[in-house]
Amino acid sequence: MKRKHQPAALLRWRFIVICVALSALAATLVGRLILLQITDGGQGAVFLREQGALRTVRTAEIPVYRGLIEDRNGTPLAVSSPVVSLWANPQQLKDSPRLNDLATLLSLDASALQDKLNFYGDKQFMYLARHQTPDFARRVLREGFAGVLGEREYRRYYPAGEVAAQVLGLTNVDGHGIAGVELAFEEWLRGVPGKKRFIKDLHGEAVRDFGLIEEPRPGKALALSLDLRLQYAQHRELQRAMRETGAAAGSAVTLDAWTGEVLAVSNYPVFNPNSREALDFSSARNRALTDAYEPGSTIKTLTLVAALESRQFHIDSLVDTAPGRIRVGAKVLHDPRNYGEISVSKIIEKSSQVGVTKMAQAVGHEAILDVLYRFGLGESTGTGFPGERAGRLPAPAHWSEIEKVTLAFGYGLTATPIQLARAYAVLANGGVRRPLTLLKQDLDDLPPGKQVIDADIAAAVLEVLDRVTGPGGTATLARVPGFSVGGKTGTVHKVGEGGYLDDQYVALFVGIAPISAPRYVTAILIDQPRGDHYGGGLAAAPVYSRITEEVLRIRNAQPEQTEMGALLATSGGGR
Repeated sequence: MKRKHQPAALLRWRFIVICVALSALAATLVGRLILLQITDGGQGAVFLREQGALRTVRTAEIPVYRGLIEDRNGTPLAVSSPVVSLWANPQQLKDSPRLNDLATLLSLDASALQDKLNFYGDKQFMYLARHQTPDFARRVLREGFAGVLGEREYRRYYPAGEVAAQVLGLTNVDGHGIAGVELAFEEWLRGVPGKKRFIKDLHGEAVRDFGLIEEPRPGKALALSLDLRLQYAQHRELQRAMRETGAAAGSAVTLDAWTGEVLAVSNYPVFNPNSREALDFSSARNRALTDAYEPGSTIKTLTLVAALESRQFHIDSLVDTAPGRIRVGAKVLHDPRNYGEISVSKIIEKSSQVGVTKMAQAVGHEAILDVLYRFGLGESTGTGFPGERAGRLPAPAHWSEIEKVTLAFGYGLTATPIQLARAYAVLANGGVRRPLTLLKQDLDDLPPGKQVIDADIAAAVLEVLDRVTGPGGTATLARVPGFSVGGKTGTVHKVGEGGYLDDQYVALFVGIAPISAPRYVTAILIDQPRGDHYGGGLAAAPVYSRITEEVLRIRNAQPEQTEMGALLATSGGGR
């Protein structure tokens, strides 16, 4: 009987052992699953979470708008408009039967789109169309094309178009400054995009946000010193001058000598920053700051400063210019006619080469060069504008006799229009030189200027410049109805491969207004005017007159004359 019961007991024991083993195995598996997927007790859990996150969790950038650029009165010059960039997952879109419909909607060539999708075939991202209007993007997305999605971005828009384009500059397609003020103040304007985390589904679409990782910080606003009203007027008059003179290029710049602020800068050719399809980067150049020219007779004003500082001359001193020519080394310099014995003031009024030569020989080229340095020629104006040229002052080891003289009337050195304007601003500011700025200044917190010449010398030079625009001067067409203005003309032969060109000129005029309370300085440069009216007095001075009339009106200057237009001359010209 015992032998009969032993097999049953053994079977029961084996059954219990097997159940326990299976239960233990099940418990081990469950425990391992808990350890891997729920608790932090093992590296496997970390690994699986990381792998899951790699497949489903994404970090997205939250775009921010670029800082507003405005003029000194708060008028927007550059704004960031919300747009939508359409993109696609090439793996989902390339085999879509509706590809032709999408190409038609986007105004793309269907075969070119297919080729592009094939090229990006192993990727999951490809742009279809950047910076589309939200309405258009919604129309495309409503069609439900496979793998086509949109992302919000910002596109830079310039309300004034070409009027202030060369000053403001440009941003690239990703919103980063690449030229002009946009580049110069990139750190201030660009902002910092935010970041968020989200889960995507099998098709790459976001299904749930995890929240912000980093808050977005928009760009900061920037107030420029420009006055858009004056910018429009200056732009209009420069374009008019280009039509009337047939010139190849031109620049105009207006400064506030008291504050160092740049009130307006215009150039020709122009471009529209809101239309990138036919963008010519040569037209985007801010020539008033980046192009240097020989300044010609506009430098005679600074030669006058050196002559007055030497105490050998005052503005009424007489200089004999007969017989209207003078030999310097192997070269003979001529005046238009024999002026005979004339005053220092008359030398500048008539732009006499002979008279300036005799003054330069008396005071020496070192004294003239020193004045040029003190007035800021040969160095940056301080605007911080990208690509601004500093011009060049001569520094030969040995000066020839003709080099010593030509320096006095603006040959052998180069300067930009804005450098010439700043040099004349020293005279308008009582001999004080200020750094220039493109930013609006707080009048109660202006940076200190530097006294580079005596105030009485600056006042004497202003008196002479006033006479230059009066009857008998070379710049009668520069006068402004109701105001006294002063300035100096310049006419320079352009330089070619073989030297100076006989039939190509640069016409210049730099003026100060009003002379009774000098504050506003405007420099005009007309590059290669055609026809007989190529001189500074005929090509550039009238442009100065029209621009300065707008400057004084916009800046609320009070007329000095009771009879408007009484001081307008009927003829003029000269060097």
